[in-house]
Amino acid sequence: MPDGSKPSDIRTRTYEYSVKTFDIAAARELTGLEYMRSLLSGDIGAKPSISDTMNMSVPVHLDFGEAAFLADPADFLLNPLGTVHGGFAATLLDSALGCAIHTALPKATGYTTAELSVNYTRAIRPDSGRLRAEGKVIHVGRQMATAEARLIGEEDGKLYAHGKTTCFVFPLPPAKG
Repeated sequence: MPDGSKPSDIRTRTYEYSVKTFDIAAARELTGLEYMRSLLSGDIGAKPSISDTMNMSVPVHLDFGEAAFLADPADFLLNPLGTVHGGFAATLLDSALGCAIHTALPKATGYTTAELSVNYTRAIRPDSGRLRAEGKVIHVGRQMATAEARLIGEEDGKLYAHGKTTCFVFPLPPAKG
């Protein structure tokens, strides 16, 4: 094979995912926590496609100002050094951070990440076991929100990474139609 791989090194990964979009009408009528809980229960929208792409769960914990996700590192996430790419941890932390902020927003309010900072404390390997990303809001204002998160091994209790975010907060536009 041109890249030096042997046939035994080659795997195939296929999966299905939904491309259902954000339900702006529901987001205008529900608080952020209500919206996230409705999404989780299947009452609105569909599971975000990033969940299947990154081998992570939908939120396993949602409360005001808090969100947590589980994810399983795998061999399809490797970097050139043979460890799981740092983008995997960054995505998990970003999801927990953003959803924690979302749960603290009032009706008709959106957010977007303005800054994401990640500190890695140890390498993640495909056999590291399930990881839990836990996000918690620090502050929500009229235009900015901040949160912090930790990525912890479910089995070993070790800290793999931690991060923080600053998000812009803004009023949602009216629903079309």
